[in-house]
Amino acid sequence: MEAAVRADLMRKFAEYLRRDIDYLSKLETLNNGKPLEENKMDITVSADCIDYYAGNTIILKPAEETPLTALYCASLLKESGFPPGVVNVLPGDGSECGQFIVTHKGIDKVIFTGSFGVGRKVQELAAKSNLECLSFELLEKCPLIICEDADLDSAVKLTDRTIFANSAQSCFAGSRIFVHEKIHDQFVIKYAELATRRVVGDPFDSKTEQGPQINDEKFQKIMKYIESGKKQGAKLECGGERFGTNGFFIRPTVFSNVTDDMDITSDEVIGPIMSILKYHDYDEVITRVNNTCGLAVGVIIKDKWQANFLVSRLQARTAWINKYDAAMNLLPFGRYNHVGGKKNFNGNGFDEYYEVKKVATDTDLL
Repeated sequence: MEAAVRADLMRKFAEYLRRDIDYLSKLETLNNGKPLEENKMDITVSADCIDYYAGNTIILKPAEETPLTALYCASLLKESGFPPGVVNVLPGDGSECGQFIVTHKGIDKVIFTGSFGVGRKVQELAAKSNLECLSFELLEKCPLIICEDADLDSAVKLTDRTIFANSAQSCFAGSRIFVHEKIHDQFVIKYAELATRRVVGDPFDSKTEQGPQINDEKFQKIMKYIESGKKQGAKLECGGERFGTNGFFIRPTVFSNVTDDMDITSDEVIGPIMSILKYHDYDEVITRVNNTCGLAVGVIIKDKWQANFLVSRLQARTAWINKYDAAMNLLPFGRYNHVGGKKNFNGNGFDEYYEVKKVATDTDLL
């Protein structure tokens, strides 16, 4: 199929995503419990991304807990005119369906989004099969650095958007907040007050800011981490308990007096637990952040020269200054440090899905 035809089909599919945004956003809220308005924004961004690319044939295996929107998108792809076999949605669990995909000899590339633990298993399985090309977008405890000169009220508001969106089930949720020691205590008081007012509840309600965790297993895991934080000496500023009596809702949880070696700081919690850590100077915070960072980092600061200096020393593929979670299809997105740190979006991401072939011909023999 010619590139122009493929591009036309992709754009038609993007049009259908926008056309059915109300239905899709409700289906996705039913799927994963994410607030309705956040899902509308995600679908809009997805349509914009599809407009940017004309891709290869794929097998799409959604997470076993959330197959609904992927299956509906398959129907939109068919309606758009995609030939059979171009996009194949294959629901199933990870241990069987996912393993089959990773070890299949006929699949040339695997892209995985999820936890580091499962990412390592994917890499091990691929190494035992045909060593296909791998790309990962792995979950991470991304840091937000609040500098001494930051406007405190603005910092508090921005911090609220770094982790609790999608119930903190995001690859770059800002779960570690590094606050300069001179403003640390004031920040903790102000932020705990704001987090307490965050609206938790029915994700179909437009006023809801935080929905439930994806299932009971994840819910119980997060509650154990909350207890671990208390036992290891962190101070619970707010939350730390179930919201309501039904479902897997957890109140936004904020800990202060946190150290780097605590489980809530070092482990993949994937839940609404924010750790506030104190630092003394730039050298210290850069070292602590670079020990674990690689995907994204945010910095809240007034001094633009110090901002650029700080960002240049932070080992992260994406850095936000006085904002967080801002992405564009025109700009690359990837990670430092960790295995599978390939690039997504723009031309760099486009190259990840193609092979380069060199052909040398002796024209004298033709």
